[in-house]
Amino acid sequence: MSARANILRSSAAHAILIAYTILALYPVFLIVINSMKSRRAIFNDPLALPTRQSFDLVGFQTVLEQGNFLLYFQNSLIVTVASLFFALLFGAMAAFALAEYRFRGNLLMGLYLALGIMIPIRLGTVAILEMMVAANLVNTHWALILVYTANGLPLAVFILSEFMRQVSDDLKNAARIDGLSEYRIFFTIALPLVRPALATVAVFTMIPIWNDLWFPLILAPGESTKTLTLGSQIFLGQYVTNWNAVLAALTLAIFPVVVLYLIFSRQLIRGITRGAVK
Repeated sequence: MSARANILRSSAAHAILIAYTILALYPVFLIVINSMKSRRAIFNDPLALPTRQSFDLVGFQTVLEQGNFLLYFQNSLIVTVASLFFALLFGAMAAFALAEYRFRGNLLMGLYLALGIMIPIRLGTVAILEMMVAANLVNTHWALILVYTANGLPLAVFILSEFMRQVSDDLKNAARIDGLSEYRIFFTIALPLVRPALATVAVFTMIPIWNDLWFPLILAPGESTKTLTLGSQIFLGQYVTNWNAVLAALTLAIFPVVVLYLIFSRQLIRGITRGAVK
């Protein structure tokens, strides 16, 4: 009876997870299949797969020829990669310091950094815009990189600090006895041991940055600094919308996120499960 109950519970859990997966992936599936169909086919039967009669790549042609897609993609890639690099680097450094060095206010400092997870950064949009104008950074990549780095630091510190505390003290003390500096210990010992946590933070930080429309619209609306999300808006008109181009742009925008997940999926799962055990 106990074995049968375990099988039933396991089957129910898998059924729920499979149903949620289908529900989450179905909109992406619709976007991809409709991006390869003619405009008439999209409106006549949006749930149907492309056929020989309905198959049409005019949306991709429009995006690549008229939408300056490659520039927008490059801007998004630069901003996302740079923001991830600085958020992971500075977040890991702060987490290492909080976990390794005990000082008065250590706990309060950690709680203060964690407040950034609870307070939406968009509440400070006006102040951020004023600072960027004063620093002459509007319509530059650095305006977005600085904002996204600041927004990603609280989550990075919150997650990585727990993993940094699990790094063996004996291993670090042995490195100190061998004459390694604190920087060498951080880069050669601590960071490699928390790679699953770094992958987890990278995935959860990258997706909001890549999909963000708010700050590119406010801080970098210029043609030379538009990100992919903002650049796709040119196909959305007040009276006429080029749905082929919109769906094609969304399909191309999904690709980097999928690639990142495939690269870090194993590390991501390890990081999540280890965090759950803690």
